[in-house]
Amino acid sequence: MQDKFASLPSFSGQRSNEDNVASNKAGHCTAACVYQAKIAGYCRNVTVIWSKTMINHSVSITVENYSSENPCTCKIDLKPWPFWSKKGLKSLDVDGRRVDVYWDLRSAKFTGGSEPTSDYYVALVCDEEVSLLMGDYKKEAYKRTKARPSLVDATMVSKRENVFGKKCFSTRAKFEERHREHDIVVENSLTGPKDPEMWISIDGLVLIHITNLQWKFRGNETIMVNKSPVQVFWDVHNWLFCSPGSGHALFIFKPGVPDFWSDEDGAGDDEESESSRYYSVKSCGQGPQFCLFLYAWKVE
Repeated sequence: MQDKFASLPSFSGQRSNEDNVASNKAGHCTAACVYQAKIAGYCRNVTVIWSKTMINHSVSITVENYSSENPCTCKIDLKPWPFWSKKGLKSLDVDGRRVDVYWDLRSAKFTGGSEPTSDYYVALVCDEEVSLLMGDYKKEAYKRTKARPSLVDATMVSKRENVFGKKCFSTRAKFEERHREHDIVVENSLTGPKDPEMWISIDGLVLIHITNLQWKFRGNETIMVNKSPVQVFWDVHNWLFCSPGSGHALFIFKPGVPDFWSDEDGAGDDEESESSRYYSVKSCGQGPQFCLFLYAWKVE
């Protein structure tokens, strides 16, 4: 599969908006999650970007708006002062319909990243239905919104995350909507008496171990997680051959069999076409499977 991997569109040296932010401001962790949810009669893309710096923490929610080129955006600044903006309500106008955004992050727990791991909710409500619900405080969310669950379940179809570290990089993701989140850890040893090597583990179990990494800095393998195949692609060229902080390594986790990358994808697709191929649809239930993009930045 090496030939197909080499032709992945914009895989090596790709610069997303999150990358530009991270490269300009070291330690700027971001997690951009794209969902498909039925809102105002249509299945729309909802982009949720969690952002964390040394002095601020925020979440931005953008809902696709078909009647205008400009999407509807709601930004919540989680100030460093206690309880500031950590519970609230804002409203959006999406194609002439009101969409309410409720959130409660007062007890939210974070494990070093920009995205909370537990004890919170963020809910989007339209037409007295909870179109999208994030977090584990589901009972609290339904009680506060006084809305019923949507008949069409929202699904996450893409996650792009920037993480920083020296030898260890971690994140969490669901490979299947109905299953629990998995702990994903990438560890590396680039200096020392041994050749550079790398480990990729899921839920504490090492599933990929690459030795002689200087010769295998780009590659892919298919692993089994809960008896289901997950494709893993990696490109760590910048770790080995560039100065620290000047470029990221990129890891892609994609559930399914290896025929996901077809010969028709081509090597000439630009970044915009790459994104649209993953999550630009208007019909619920026909979207692509989940895909995780992990951008790992090494720091001294």
